[in-house]
Amino acid sequence: MAAVAAGSLLGAGWAVVAGVAVAGVAVPYGWAVGRVRAYPASLRGVALFAVDHSWSLVNTIAGAGFLAVNLARGHHLDPPRCCHRGRIDLHEQAVRGYATTLGNVIAGGTPANERHEDLHVRQARLLGPLYLPLVGLNYALFSVLPVWWLYHDHAGYPITGPGRYFTRGVYLHVWHEAWAYRRDVRDRYGDLPVPRPGRRVRRRARSRRGRHDQGDRDHYTTDKT
Repeated sequence: MAAVAAGSLLGAGWAVVAGVAVAGVAVPYGWAVGRVRAYPASLRGVALFAVDHSWSLVNTIAGAGFLAVNLARGHHLDPPRCCHRGRIDLHEQAVRGYATTLGNVIAGGTPANERHEDLHVRQARLLGPLYLPLVGLNYALFSVLPVWWLYHDHAGYPITGPGRYFTRGVYLHVWHEAWAYRRDVRDRYGDLPVPRPGRRVRRRARSRRGRHDQGDRDHYTTDKT
């Protein structure tokens, strides 16, 4: 009987801990959604809310945890940037030098990288529970098996050490970042043959790019998302 009672108490204790952990994530998230009025009062808003809290629930939970940690660090919401946009923005960067998106939470976004980060939100909604595993798998694969080395722009983004291996190599070539950077280039230059960051330039396109190349290189090595 004593063993049963002890087991019951232990189970109850873990239930309390789990409840506190859930509340510690859910309460700040719910408050933030209301504070910034993240979802518009329209069919679009209802649809975004439904996707974020059903098909993309895993990503939303991850984003809620990310939000709670950053609020605990003293970071601040940015209501004007995310009002009725279906997302939660934080002024401060979570990682120095990077804008970071997890689920529908963006930390450190700027006007220059807003569409890039928004695309990550949409990627999560599109792939739902597959999104984070696919991102993690690609990072792991490209870290230990750098096939990207074959088409990497070594002149523009030289790999000079372990840190650069990840920030200029792995990071630029994982599928979700490559997709977002490719769209960034298209936004800026339309159909001009300007390559996305980290991608080797075809010799035929080099002359048509002209001075855009250095501008892209500067922009994408200092505006990391």
